[in-house]
Amino acid sequence: MTCPIRHAIYKATPADFIVTEQLAIEHTCDGEHLWLYITKINLNTAYVARLLADWSGVPTADVGYSGLKDRHAITHQWFSIRLSNKAVPSTPFSEFIKPHLHDSESAEIIKQAWHSRKLGRGTHKSNHFTITLRAITGDKAAIDDRLTQIKTSGVPNYFGEQRFGNDGKNTEKAKQFFDKILATPKPYRPNKKTAERDSLLISTARSVLFNAMLDARVADGSWQTAIDGDVFNLDGTGSIFVADIDDDIHARLSSGDIHPTAPLYGTGTPKHTADAAALYDGVLSRDEFTVFCQGLLKIDAKMSYRPLRLLVQALTWHWADNASLVLDFELPKGAFATVVLSALVDELVMGSSSPDTSDA
Repeated sequence: MTCPIRHAIYKATPADFIVTEQLAIEHTCDGEHLWLYITKINLNTAYVARLLADWSGVPTADVGYSGLKDRHAITHQWFSIRLSNKAVPSTPFSEFIKPHLHDSESAEIIKQAWHSRKLGRGTHKSNHFTITLRAITGDKAAIDDRLTQIKTSGVPNYFGEQRFGNDGKNTEKAKQFFDKILATPKPYRPNKKTAERDSLLISTARSVLFNAMLDARVADGSWQTAIDGDVFNLDGTGSIFVADIDDDIHARLSSGDIHPTAPLYGTGTPKHTADAAALYDGVLSRDEFTVFCQGLLKIDAKMSYRPLRLLVQALTWHWADNASLVLDFELPKGAFATVVLSALVDELVMGSSSPDTSDA
């Protein structure tokens, strides 16, 4: 499908990409975990976590955060630090980090609270985005029409390019990771020292396979409808179920109450059957995916399911000027804002680059 915006610039400045983590937790106001709500600019989440560990003199493992947020952006998110004696460092965090930051980078503690537990991964409910697209080329009426369509019907729920690293380097690293595992008859045993890296590469492999299966559903037009043998997801939950396709299923799909799914490949008896199984098996049988499929089975990654459709919550937009569009929306955890943008923009460029008008 051709996008109505031919070219646009995003993240021209950090203020053009604002992410606010939505976390619904009541702090206990006691315990040994200090939770910090931090606004960071041009810093990635893992680096801020390391700075917090160094500042407080604890292992990095004692610092928690719910999700990774964009680097080239203004982001607001919670972190936690385990301080067994509630010994808050005497040096202010703002002073401690100064030697470690460039002029365009910052991290500021906005508020804090004590809590009885560490902040775990995936604790947040959703992320709110305010994104400004600049230097837009395209017909405004067509752009507004597409946004209305996205607001009503959602977008294909691809894993975004961030999952695959710069220039897809994580995909190649994942292949090397699984090649090494498959080259030995020994069973796979996780290594604590490389656990975070290994988890990223495993997720990368499953994301590659999922995106390929979603590609097939987009190609045949069934990414938001049912085919025989589908597994369905209840919107906003991790619940899945199988059912015969009838008028009720069609109505629930149409209303956005449920979504068709594709597997995150791994071990276990597949719940998808019939036409869905034939389609997905055909994708997974490609030679390029053999190392990922065999590797995921060897490490005993458990099969799960991800919805094919992403509903964009509370989507609004306005034109700041004739070539600048401001989008405001919310996405559930695990979803990617760049996927929403890719449904709107053909050529999305990060930074202050000007559009190529040589063939205009």
